[in-house]
Amino acid sequence: MEQTALINYEALPLNAPTDANYAALVDRVRADLARDGCAVVKNTLTDAGRAALIAEAEATAPLAHKSYKRTNAYFTKDDPSLPKHHPARQFFDRSNAFVPADNFAKSGPLRQIQDHPNFDAFIQACLQQDRFYRYADPLADVIINTAGAGSGFPWHFDTNNFTVTLAIQNAEHGGAFEYAPNIRADGENFEEVARVLNGTSDKVTQLHLEPGDLQLFKGRYSLHRVAPLSGQRQRYVAIFSYVEEPDMVATPERCKQLYGRVLPIHYERAGQRADDFID
Repeated sequence: MEQTALINYEALPLNAPTDANYAALVDRVRADLARDGCAVVKNTLTDAGRAALIAEAEATAPLAHKSYKRTNAYFTKDDPSLPKHHPARQFFDRSNAFVPADNFAKSGPLRQIQDHPNFDAFIQACLQQDRFYRYADPLADVIINTAGAGSGFPWHFDTNNFTVTLAIQNAEHGGAFEYAPNIRADGENFEEVARVLNGTSDKVTQLHLEPGDLQLFKGRYSLHRVAPLSGQRQRYVAIFSYVEEPDMVATPERCKQLYGRVLPIHYERAGQRADDFID
């Protein structure tokens, strides 16, 4: 299916990057990101586009790496040298799955949207990043998260600075996106992270996304989760990842957790980070 049949250009005018509506949208997204690190462009897909992405998600869902385990907000192992109530020692059930990037053909709808000539440029303009690259991880530059009834995706920080998600299909119930804006903007801020984890923080925002909504999110700095889900219908969300360094990939530990396998490139580039956060 051609890009023009997938994208709702009235909501996301990638076909007219010099138009006033495009500039106004960029300005609005920038303002939202500046305020709390999150912005949403509603209804970016046509009906045909939503149907095509649902079909691709359902076809690839059996290829997802499914895991049911306990993780902390940093995807690190337990560290007994830390105090018992330290956030890095708080572990929560995780019960969803990711379809790795190498399962999506360039001719498929997900890659067609990602490879639109103006898609990356729009995201870069919104994020106002001079250093801006697609995530170089061959398993993670664009993936689909699939989740069914259960605990969803617990509180965590992202490895990459910015994440772009496209809602494809919601679960029957639950699945709200919850986040604590920018609580790690000036350092680890373990005290506030602990308050989020124990449910006493007043900094958590809840967001209900609909199929076709495009979300830009600074997940490296904002603790976030997907609330628990229920019902028979699967939740599908596409995740496009961008970073500030050209060769960044996931750590071997995190890659094994999320995708069930590790490639040589993950060991080769394990030390190439743009910051020194613990994950």
